[in-house]
Amino acid sequence: MIRTRRAAAAALATGTALLLSLVPASASADARPGGAPEDRVTRYLHSIRDRPAELRAFFEALPKGGDLHNHLAGAASTELLLQIAVDEGLCIDRATSTAAFAPCAEGSRPAADTLTDEDFRLQVIRAWSMQDFVPGAESGHDHFFATFGKFGPASWTHPGRLLAEVADSAAGQHQSYLETMLTPASDAAAALAAKVGFDSDFEALRQKLLADDGLGQVVRTAIAEADATEAEYRATSHCDGPGAAPGCALTVRFISQASRASTPARVFTQLLVGMELARQDPRFVAVNLVQPEDAPAALENYRLQMQMLDYLHGVYPEAHITLHAGELVPGLVKPEDLRFHIREAVVTGHAERIGHGVDLAYEDDPQELLRLLADRHVAIEVPLTSNAQILGVSGPEHPFPRYRAAHVPVALATDDPGVSRGDITMEYQRAALTYDLDYPALRDLARASLEYAFLPGRSLWADRDGYRPAAECAGDEPGTDHPGAACAALLAGSPKAELEWQQECGFRTFEAGIPRRRP
Repeated sequence: MIRTRRAAAAALATGTALLLSLVPASASADARPGGAPEDRVTRYLHSIRDRPAELRAFFEALPKGGDLHNHLAGAASTELLLQIAVDEGLCIDRATSTAAFAPCAEGSRPAADTLTDEDFRLQVIRAWSMQDFVPGAESGHDHFFATFGKFGPASWTHPGRLLAEVADSAAGQHQSYLETMLTPASDAAAALAAKVGFDSDFEALRQKLLADDGLGQVVRTAIAEADATEAEYRATSHCDGPGAAPGCALTVRFISQASRASTPARVFTQLLVGMELARQDPRFVAVNLVQPEDAPAALENYRLQMQMLDYLHGVYPEAHITLHAGELVPGLVKPEDLRFHIREAVVTGHAERIGHGVDLAYEDDPQELLRLLADRHVAIEVPLTSNAQILGVSGPEHPFPRYRAAHVPVALATDDPGVSRGDITMEYQRAALTYDLDYPALRDLARASLEYAFLPGRSLWADRDGYRPAAECAGDEPGTDHPGAACAALLAGSPKAELEWQQECGFRTFEAGIPRRRP
């Protein structure tokens, strides 16, 4: 599912055409001529800071690489979830707006009522997302996480339809890659964990789970579920016939979730399933721990879960690990719980990327931690909107500029854009306007989203810090239509380098579409 260079150029041409159509007729007559493309694009960006429509067009057309932190259930729009609830005949509790399978219990209404009762529909949308939310008796943190339990059944029944919408949204905003999180064979893994129980001897526990093909059956169930999800997604998007949707060109990979607020037996089992999937099925590239980091069981078992990952990393070194860590603020947990989560995720949990990392300032010796992250090239997945909604952290209070100043790689991400009522374009615009980023900074954020993606093959870049091309491509201008023979061979043999080269093509097209100013 890799977009061709021609398709990428066509999509970007459409985006830049829209961008140019929004430029006022007088815009080309009031500034200096271009110079370097980077300077010209930066000047243009600064000139439109107070023009909302042009800003949106600019950031939508900007090539934005990949989304590395995306939860499938929370990424789909609330409207799609509600439509699925209607299609499946689900019921919705009048008081709590929680969905349930039919028959409808007393105090609930058919989801179909949202088609004719606009007040009821708005009530459900507000309960299932952050739309119109104002903190009060309920915090942003509590409302955000509660949405998943309310729309749950609507997100379980048709994951392929969710993926089709999410992929289309990403492709339409000039992204080429998506890593989305889901829980493989959730019920089967839970049943196996309950049957086997927990053993603090991790090797003994793994052998018990493998015994009698127990884990093998769970893994086969997970692969079958992924097959069904992919088939539904491709059918929904018409990927195998005429009129294919934009999302069909996206490269999609899965990250296996483990529920950190569950019992140790279930967490270990889910992590083990994810590791086995990464070994057996190339669609699954990594494991992650999800659910609120401040949940009592998540706090109590944090170090135990890092030890599980330490053991499993030794058995499955090919499986990547990315971890939610530091999605905490003072007052949400006691001070001691703010001091070690990011560091422990990297040092013991072998995390190659960190999701959120918001509590950096409260970690023990944060400056040394920044050096550790930079030296190991541990990327930080930053969803600015959800950090503001869940934790109330934004602007100068957010560690985003501190990570960048310390040369820690950063990639912008959406997290749960359906719940947040946002998208990746909004994340880039928010970052640029809040932290006064120029075009080269935005371009490097997009480059990082592919450089730190869990894709096979060598990188296009020899230098992750400065993005110098690999030796085979050193004589080529990245993004040209005709790379030399050695560079072409590197691209042909590496899915990662191929996507990175395509992104450079996209940058050249994007830059060419920015209006040239005249004196």
